[in-house]
Amino acid sequence: MEGTKESDLITAVLLYAIRCLAEGDYPALRTMNFGPREIEALREMSLSDLYRIESLRVHCLQIGLDRQSYWPMMDNLRQQRESEETQQTLIAADAPLEMMQTLFGLGPREYSRMRRMLSVDPSVGRPPEPDEESTHRLWHAWVDRAADPVSGPLSPQAYLELQAETGLLMRAIWNLTQRWDQYGDLNNHSEPDAAKRLRVDE
Repeated sequence: MEGTKESDLITAVLLYAIRCLAEGDYPALRTMNFGPREIEALREMSLSDLYRIESLRVHCLQIGLDRQSYWPMMDNLRQQRESEETQQTLIAADAPLEMMQTLFGLGPREYSRMRRMLSVDPSVGRPPEPDEESTHRLWHAWVDRAADPVSGPLSPQAYLELQAETGLLMRAIWNLTQRWDQYGDLNNHSEPDAAKRLRVDE
């Protein structure tokens, strides 16, 4: 017998209530308006009873939306979705593991899984070393974003912007900017000698 949307709803709620009962979560049951008689009837339910619910086209529930909980939940889901999309975009651009660990706390196993999912070819050897013109272009683009100490480390989106502006490989961008962050002199707004010598070396 094909279930109805009403029976699907009742089954889902009753399964939740049965789990609350099994775990002794009586406050949750009281919140759903289950009293002693309702709880006793819940104890007597069998698996066959849940299948019989499929024939019902009415339900015994009063569903209400808690907006104070709903919108924070939706905002959290949106942030997680956007974060996952950004991670996929960075990995598709061949972002190195160190970068993903630093920006997202991504572990090696999840990093490898996402690379396989996105069909990113394994990285072999060192990335090509940018020429001097490309390096200077990256330096100035990076200074524009990193000069404000209040803003903290560059965001993932900022790295994507750097790649769009310079056309460099993400591995090269990450390696160079990490070295400049350690050795660069942002006050001079020019690439320091130490940074010039620190080309991509890994």
